[in-house]
Amino acid sequence: MPGSTSSNPAAGTHLRGDETAVKILVAGAFAVGKTTYIGTLSQIRPLRTEEEMTVASAAVDDLSGRPDKHATTVALDFGRLSLTEELVLYLFGAPGQERFFPVLEHLSLGALGAVILVDTRTLDRSYAVIGELEKLGLPYAVVVNLFPDAPRYEPARLREAMDLPEDAPLVMCDARDHASSKQALIELVTYLLRSLPPESTL
Repeated sequence: MPGSTSSNPAAGTHLRGDETAVKILVAGAFAVGKTTYIGTLSQIRPLRTEEEMTVASAAVDDLSGRPDKHATTVALDFGRLSLTEELVLYLFGAPGQERFFPVLEHLSLGALGAVILVDTRTLDRSYAVIGELEKLGLPYAVVVNLFPDAPRYEPARLREAMDLPEDAPLVMCDARDHASSKQALIELVTYLLRSLPPESTL
């Protein structure tokens, strides 16, 4: 999606001629706060494709620690955020369950990078998502969503547990807080800029 112009006649309602649009994927395991994160950041009313959870999903969607969760994303979440006057981010949130990984793969097309939200109460569920994005070759930042009752760990211990590359950003965040969530995105974009060849720009 990079580019400052578009042949789409409707694009003018979202982008000025001097703006660059960047697609960012928001991924993570089930119930880590992806929908909340996008909703907190989006400057437009976010698009959500949530469905009520049923008894049929109880066997595959573990609600341990999240008895308040009654709906789950089944296709995508979408939001828009102007990070600077020139840089607009389009946020695409993917479902977290492994049975939806084909959706995650499809949504990753054209993305420059990903935010991977994790919950320290269910850290082991993040491994499959991290592995999937590494298989797709998509750069990412890991964002620890600090739920009030979740245990806190030192970053070095978290890196070791998730076997993260040394240069991959690891950020603590409250997905309900705009400033905290935006800072996590800035960490990802900074990482992407550092990774670009010298002659390249977003």
